[in-house]
Amino acid sequence: MRRTREIEKGSEIKSAIEELSMLIKLKPTGDNHDRTTVHIPTRPFMYVCNLVIQVLDKIGPTMTVLRQDIDQNIQRLKMLCDSDPSMYSNLVEILKKEADEGGARKGASCSKASVWLARSLDFTVALLQRLVADPGQEMEKLLEESYNITLKPWHGWISSAAYKVALKLVPDSKTLINLLMPEDETYDTLKEDVQTLISLLVPFLEEIHSVLLIELCGKYAVTLTYCNVHKLYLEKMSISGRKGILFRFLRPDHHRIGSFG
Repeated sequence: MRRTREIEKGSEIKSAIEELSMLIKLKPTGDNHDRTTVHIPTRPFMYVCNLVIQVLDKIGPTMTVLRQDIDQNIQRLKMLCDSDPSMYSNLVEILKKEADEGGARKGASCSKASVWLARSLDFTVALLQRLVADPGQEMEKLLEESYNITLKPWHGWISSAAYKVALKLVPDSKTLINLLMPEDETYDTLKEDVQTLISLLVPFLEEIHSVLLIELCGKYAVTLTYCNVHKLYLEKMSISGRKGILFRFLRPDHHRIGSFG
């Protein structure tokens, strides 16, 4: 991915803030409800997801399964983008194309990769929120709570059991906080950076989830299974004293039902 050296020298959190801030500045003006003006740059989206991998690396081998899933989904998008950079520069166009061709629900589709990458970002937001809100809390509990409200509803019992075992091997919260802090930086600075990142990432995720809902559920009756068996709900999240909204798709039970479950 691009700017690898810069990421290695600095903070993953700061790098993500920089990328998301740039996306906001370069965002095309227009009606956000007009699907023809919605633009989610594919490579910056992959870049932010790649930063999540680096955060997971700091947690250690416990997050190997999730890390591998994220990396595989990034590579799937990257291969398509590399095949025609101009055509696939907008993630929305990729989703539209696969939906039009009937390939969105296939196992190796970029649509499914995008869904899982968005869910992984949901997990990251939930974890970082809890980490700065209660740094003294046990890391196992923080990860479990974050996993339960973001990824667990989509996992089968085998994946859920594997994560439950992995949670027993995580480092303590203080260790992770120290690993996330660049040299010569204080916890207060890190907390401020995390809150800034969340305030940028939440609306970005909101837009992505909205696009996924429209493009994967709104066009064809055959894909309405996804909408019918997955409940869309809004969870209010406290961000630096303000309220943000994070869209999540949750199914009403623990069966692996639906196109993208």
